[in-house]
Amino acid sequence: MKSIILFLLVLISFSSCKKSDSEIVGFSMSPNSSELDQVKFVKPVVANAEEITEEPPINSSQKEQKTTEQKIIKEANLRFETTDLNSTYNQILKNTTESGGSIQNDTEGKDYGTIFRRLIIRVPSQNFDVFLKNISKGVSYFDNKEISAQDVTTQYIDIDARLKTKKVLENRYIELLKKATKVSEMLEVEAQLSAIREEIEAKQGQFNYLQDRISLSTVTVEFYKPVAPDSGITVSYGMKIWNAAKSGFNSFSSFFISLISVWPFLILLGIVFYFVKKRFKKKTV
Repeated sequence: MKSIILFLLVLISFSSCKKSDSEIVGFSMSPNSSELDQVKFVKPVVANAEEITEEPPINSSQKEQKTTEQKIIKEANLRFETTDLNSTYNQILKNTTESGGSIQNDTEGKDYGTIFRRLIIRVPSQNFDVFLKNISKGVSYFDNKEISAQDVTTQYIDIDARLKTKKVLENRYIELLKKATKVSEMLEVEAQLSAIREEIEAKQGQFNYLQDRISLSTVTVEFYKPVAPDSGITVSYGMKIWNAAKSGFNSFSSFFISLISVWPFLILLGIVFYFVKKRFKKKTV
């Protein structure tokens, strides 16, 4: 009896192990199925849904945006005080030359008790930050310091795309012009070609201007030096007499010239005075 029970236990454990192995391997055997049909693969289960990632589709404009380098327009406006205008100018000129830039405008003047110098400088954009750092050395504080960076990548891509489209259209009109046989057709195509070329020139001008502002940054630097107010000038006594005499002569000359300008009225007044005086004498007699 005990041997029969032991045999049943061994048989049950063997069948359970076989079933477990079948689940692990991923297929089950059926006695009525063929060899290929007997293989039934189990679909794998992913424990974490975050492991399944799919990159969203990218349209053409986004692809162009990614491949195009970012286009930035950089500008700066600086104003500070200095003790030596020439020394500061020479320092800025040296840094401008070393940065590969150039001075576009140079203005000097005097205003509200100060003498100043204003420079408009264009430097390559890749040297913009280094240039600002170098010309700021020795400056205690800035009366004004403005730095701006404008992203014009979208505008750049838009103008470039429109320009390319216009040039493709221009080539199509050129091909049509070659195939035209009638004078009317040639004139019509030439009119359209002239109009599209004008649009290309306008877009090309916008593109060149934008490219220039991107490649060269603009830096406006104004530095000034306070000056003492002008002291009064002492005038000698003889100089005062001479100035008074000269002023009197000028006044007399002006009065004489005024009399000359009104001579007709003086003559008329003399005639009236003569007749009035003559009539008055007759009454007294």
